[in-house]
Amino acid sequence: MLGSRAVLLLGLLLLPGTAQGRAVPESSDPAWARCQQLSQKLCTLAWSAHPPMGHVDLPREEGDDETTNDVPHIQCEDGCDPQGLRDNSESCLQRIHQGLVFYEKLLDSDIFTGESLLPGGPVNQLHSSLLGLRQLLQPEGHPWETEQTPSLSPSQPWQRPLLRLKILRSLKAFVAVAARVFAHGAATLSP
Repeated sequence: MLGSRAVLLLGLLLLPGTAQGRAVPESSDPAWARCQQLSQKLCTLAWSAHPPMGHVDLPREEGDDETTNDVPHIQCEDGCDPQGLRDNSESCLQRIHQGLVFYEKLLDSDIFTGESLLPGGPVNQLHSSLLGLRQLLQPEGHPWETEQTPSLSPSQPWQRPLLRLKILRSLKAFVAVAARVFAHGAATLSP
């Protein structure tokens, strides 16, 4: 009785994908090193996308600003910790993908259009890198649904600089955590 359980357990450990503690097949894992490069580039671009304005205390609105109140955050239950990534990286990667889609839509909005944003400028480079990482994370054959999408209403020209600052600030925090996830994945989960 015990012998058959041991053989079954040994067989499961020797299967590709589970031998390294992964619950998902290796083919569904992203190219961790490439994701690491793109996420580091995103961090750099997010920091350079908005000109320095000195210290700005952003006012807290009570329900006035639907554009940035529901921004995605990577949380503990998303499984982006080292153990969660080893066991099953899909939920973490899906969360990162959802965040990238969210910010891509914000960067496509009227908030980031205008004469101060040049075609080859940092916001357009940020958008291109964000799109590249999102496409790299998209699993082949079954697209992930995006639960969080920004509810955008047209912004007034006077609101845009403040909204840009708020969006870029939350994007910086999001891509910093994502970059840490990909750095860990590239160091420990790459074949």
